[in-house]
Amino acid sequence: FQVKPENKKTIWNTEEVPEGSEFDDTWDPREQPEYQILFKQCVGTEDVFFGMSRKDPSTACCEDMVIKIKLPETKYSDITLDIQDKVLDLRTPKKKLLLHLPYPVDSKNGKARFLSEKETLEVTLRVSREFDFINFA
Repeated sequence: FQVKPENKKTIWNTEEVPEGSEFDDTWDPREQPEYQILFKQCVGTEDVFFGMSRKDPSTACCEDMVIKIKLPETKYSDITLDIQDKVLDLRTPKKKLLLHLPYPVDSKNGKARFLSEKETLEVTLRVSREFDFINFA
């Protein structure tokens, strides 16, 4: 069994290059902003009081990922945000953040809001995961 390369002049295969590496620029002098990743889950009374579902406080039971990015001295119009299934790319005139996300997300249906009084961008993304005994909806 022999694997034929797609093109004899290629140096690497496209599967070997991680998603989002095209945004990585080691020569960019902009600093990385402070950020934190939080997880949200929908719970009801049957979860909190009765424990009827199999949800627990772990990230495996969370539906959404919230990324809070501190952007001091930044206007909303200066922010460029690109989200792919596994990568968040944020750029402003002074800051740059290339974040490889811990879970794949639904990149087409996210929400972002800029809280100008806190100088923070909040990006909410739906986590895309396989259905299992916990995440069945």
